[in-house]
Amino acid sequence: MNETGSKIKNISKIKYEPKAAEYWGPTPDEARKKAVEKSKALKDKTTTLKEAVSRFVKDGINLGIGGFVNTRVPAAIIHEIIRHGARDLTLSFQSNSICNEWLAGAMIVDPDRVSIKRAELSWWGYEIIGIAPLLRYLNTNGMIELDDYTNYGMSVRFKAAAMGIPFIPVRDHGGSDMELTNKGKMVECPYSGRNVYIVPACHPDVGIVNVTASDVYGNARVMGAQCTCPEIALASTHTIITTERIIPTESIRTYPNLTEIPYPAVDAVVEQPFASYPGACYGNYWFDMDHLRYYRGICDEFRKTGNRDGLKKYFDEYIFSCETFDDFLEKIGYKTLRKLRAMDGGQPIIL
Repeated sequence: MNETGSKIKNISKIKYEPKAAEYWGPTPDEARKKAVEKSKALKDKTTTLKEAVSRFVKDGINLGIGGFVNTRVPAAIIHEIIRHGARDLTLSFQSNSICNEWLAGAMIVDPDRVSIKRAELSWWGYEIIGIAPLLRYLNTNGMIELDDYTNYGMSVRFKAAAMGIPFIPVRDHGGSDMELTNKGKMVECPYSGRNVYIVPACHPDVGIVNVTASDVYGNARVMGAQCTCPEIALASTHTIITTERIIPTESIRTYPNLTEIPYPAVDAVVEQPFASYPGACYGNYWFDMDHLRYYRGICDEFRKTGNRDGLKKYFDEYIFSCETFDDFLEKIGYKTLRKLRAMDGGQPIIL
């Protein structure tokens, strides 16, 4: 009893050092300067994934990843980033699964091509399919630094950046262990005199988002859950969007209230059907749970055994042997993609 009590007493004396108040990406002033310098002209921004990634994705950047867990994630852009290569990345996202696990898998298979330095997030996992094996592996082995927020906290960090303010107060985090896991600070409210927790704005260098529809200028519609994508696009100094289809600007002007991401925030537009596969995109296709389970199983096997043969085989077959994302979809097959379209149930979208 005394030994146990002594251990508890010693644990209570552990001092947790607060995280440094710093931005893991452009500061608000740097981001604002770049936003002001951007051309606001209506110009055709359509391009290929190769060209967009080659132009904007560099070593050491903060990469803002849109979508929510398996919903409308920018899978096609991640595919191209892995082929292109990017090292020492900071990943910023609200909640995600396959995109992060693909990058983590690429880091394990070929660390000279892709590597993750740190991540600021609220959730990295597959939800009903299970936790993320490669996050467990990277974190357990001290290979990645994490800055952990609640779902709301991470979303409003992007919101603050989109609003052009350096931080934002929140009602959660404070008075819990969350104060020990992130760069937020407890301060005194100048109006009420009560404590309030503030979290820093999050400005990615490059935001990547998949949308339901867009015109050639980058005016984009997001049907279904927004998944913090408009905030990420507006918070980022550069934004690449894939769109399930390009629609006429006349349609955008007919229903201007449906534009969730305005064209000045967008730097590149890539038309790419099934761009969130194996995730879902509302009104277009459902999740491919079989492929998600398949890849997660390979990752979990590596985590348990340390044998990377399965990971290497997956990446050689589904990513490195593909010239484009369409090549990847061709390997998945028409029957599977048709089935996923049917499983979506034809949810209504406005084009």
